Amino acid sequence: MSDLDNSNSPLSDLLDNNRRWAESEVERDPDFFNRLAQQASPEYLWIGCSDSRVPANELLGLAPGDVFVHRNIANVVVHSDLNCLSVLQFAIDVLKVKHVIIVGHYGCKGVHAAMTGTRVGLADNWLRHVQDVHQKHERYLGDILPSKKRSERLCELNVVEQVANVCQTTIVQDAWDRGQNVTVHGWVYGLKDGKLHDLEMTVSAAHELAPRLARRLGVYEAEIA
Repeated sequence: MSDLDNSNSPLSDLLDNNRRWAESEVERDPDFFNRLAQQASPEYLWIGCSDSRVPANELLGLAPGDVFVHRNIANVVVHSDLNCLSVLQFAIDVLKVKHVIIVGHYGCKGVHAAMTGTRVGLADNWLRHVQDVHQKHERYLGDILPSKKRSERLCELNVVEQVANVCQTTIVQDAWDRGQNVTVHGWVYGLKDGKLHDLEMTVSAAHELAPRLARRLGVYEAEIA
């Protein structure tokens, strides 16, 4: 591949950053890109928010090729979204990932817009799914909680519901029926501390979903009692 002159590109600084990164990776590990060019075999599918502050590989401390990633506003999994479902199917049926991780994050602007009814444009139609989560679990989001806490709680509840949505797809159901080892997880990321928090929504079989969901909602029930 020939070296192209990127000096006149309006994004030349980004291309320069890339060049320096590639050179540093080769210096650190001369065979890095040769291995990466071979078939990817990640064990993890990350379904997260599009927010630029939540980069999957970096948060997990994993190298390129170690995690398959799908992102959208507010980390929503919808049964009619062929984009997300195609990623899920490819990850499970082709790449044979063992773990599907749904990751929300505190301070999510999409979740906040859904909670407050703030209009943002075309994305309002997408965030309607998060508003549905809000209405479904309104008892855990009432005035008993301060505004910031309600937003954080909705971020968590949104992850809980997306875990359920993933588990209820025919893709995951079929994988479990044929005995494939697939576990679905629900996490939330804290922008202020950089840490991932496990919501204990870990499901490895269809019959585990209902008790996991009941236990998680029981935590919220206890807090408002």
